[in-house]
Amino acid sequence: MMTFLSIFQSVLAAMFGVQSSKKYQYDFTHTPFWPYVLVGTLFVILFVVGLILLVNGIVLADKGSG
Repeated sequence: MMTFLSIFQSVLAAMFGVQSSKKYQYDFTHTPFWPYVLVGTLFVILFVVGLILLVNGIVLADKGSG
């Protein structure tokens, strides 16, 4: 069974397109599908929330200086 850190690393590599096909095959033959779905969904949600906060911060900073 893979650890959470290993699953997170695989999801992160896949999100940025640097996951090797060998690692991909290993992941899905040794670990169920659902941990990847859960970690991937959480990563996407946190990424979108982070972008929203970043853009809001930039917009508010621009309004304050102008």
